[in-house]
Amino acid sequence: MTENTTSVGGGNRPDASVSALKGRTGAGAPAGTRGKTTVADGVVAKIAGMAAREVPGIFSLGAGMARALGAMRERVPGGGGAVTRGVKVEVGERQAAVDLDVVVEYGVSIVDVAGDVRTNVIGAVERMTGLEVVEVNIAVDDVHLPDEEQAEPDEGRVR
Repeated sequence: MTENTTSVGGGNRPDASVSALKGRTGAGAPAGTRGKTTVADGVVAKIAGMAAREVPGIFSLGAGMARALGAMRERVPGGGGAVTRGVKVEVGERQAAVDLDVVVEYGVSIVDVAGDVRTNVIGAVERMTGLEVVEVNIAVDDVHLPDEEQAEPDEGRVR
């Protein structure tokens, strides 16, 4: 039984018909394919989030409430999570699907930015993990206007 996998990056693997994630066992198998490699959902989410943020025209990731909660979480020591805010992934043995919630800069072509985000996310996830990205769904939740500043919570009306 032959496993059909495509080699990402021009065939750098010794045997393109063997997935480095699934691997083979036995003395005849190349050392790089002995055993199984698993990639956690959080790893794929971080890669996808970083790749999406690299695209010009992306202001931030996350829907309104997620951004607000994320901003509070970042202020708490050890809260983290900023890289994966607005990113949801589903990871299988050989494939991954990515959902992104994004805020774009005013004036950019949303269609072009979405295409660039897809290209960058697919390239980064496939290159770094060896997983095939079957889809990247993008929800544009907001447009950041040039005169909008990051809203800082007021200290309150009473002093």
